[in-house]
Amino acid sequence: MQIDKLRGRELDQLFEAILQLKDVEECYRFFDDVATVNEVQALAQRLDVARMLREGHTYQKIEEETSASTATISRVKRCLNYGNDAYELVLDRVHEEKKNEK
Repeated sequence: MQIDKLRGRELDQLFEAILQLKDVEECYRFFDDVATVNEVQALAQRLDVARMLREGHTYQKIEEETSASTATISRVKRCLNYGNDAYELVLDRVHEEKKNEK
């Protein structure tokens, strides 16, 4: 796990702070204060790429819809195949929550 190299008080504090956010509006407010628009958009783009890869879309379709580079798509695919299953975890939870809202 690469992020283990960064593990420490400051990163723990960041993650604990994120876990305290109660809804999407609080997330918007928090990330507006702590990150640039480009940083937040890059994170959102990667999650969208992961969703589309799971759905079986081609690199070309993903590139067209998300404007992600093939390098970004490849990196996300590598994480899906060999990572910590975190994309799967959150995408499954989001999908389940949306299903329960209906």
